[in-house]
Amino acid sequence: MTSPVLADPRLIVGLDLPSIEAAEALVERIADGVLAYKVGLTLLARPGGVAFAHKLRARGKMVFQDWKLHDIGAQVEGAARAVAEGGCDLLTVHAEPQVMKAAIRGRDSAGSDTRLLAVTVMTSLSDADLVEIGYGRTASELVEQRVQQALDIGMDGVVASPLEAARVRELARAAGRDEFLVVTPGVRPAGADKGDQQRVATPAEALRAGASHLVVARPVVAADSPAMAAARIASEMLEIA
Repeated sequence: MTSPVLADPRLIVGLDLPSIEAAEALVERIADGVLAYKVGLTLLARPGGVAFAHKLRARGKMVFQDWKLHDIGAQVEGAARAVAEGGCDLLTVHAEPQVMKAAIRGRDSAGSDTRLLAVTVMTSLSDADLVEIGYGRTASELVEQRVQQALDIGMDGVVASPLEAARVRELARAAGRDEFLVVTPGVRPAGADKGDQQRVATPAEALRAGASHLVVARPVVAADSPAMAAARIASEMLEIA
């Protein structure tokens, strides 16, 4: 069993698994070695998926429900309120002004302490992908615009790649928001396969750049020993204050 001494609250393990049963088994194997989990759409969409997220929270885990809400304002407001009322630590919405404002209204009407994260640019997208989609700017330029909007609107943080984390932290400090969360997916230990991520960094690089939390999935969930994989990542993180 992984020693809880090695657990780092800044490490969020993404439960990118095909079934709730597989996710439950992984959590049991890791035990106290991980304090926070991300539950994404594959699990949330399954019968019992939201209940599984609530069970994790009841066990004392920090739970990140990665809904990436993106709809008209009324729907986002209602969904954000429902998620917040159910109990959730972190909730994602897409970083568009109308969406972010609606999510804040929904969360606030629930009287919840759920923290809202704005997804800036997906880490699977390259600059070439953004051109193909129709954005007339690079990933770093689009991230900067959306981070500034998130700060102005009052979001609790953003999801951005490790490559943009330093600039995000700089913008947050300039706005007097030292508590602003910078949650970075696309984190891979040295030598690990990049998978479908384009903009990646090691755990230490991401934290030095200004990330507050790291989301790691494949390097842990696909490891022969997920507990040891999480412990190695946490050990590297603990070296960075």
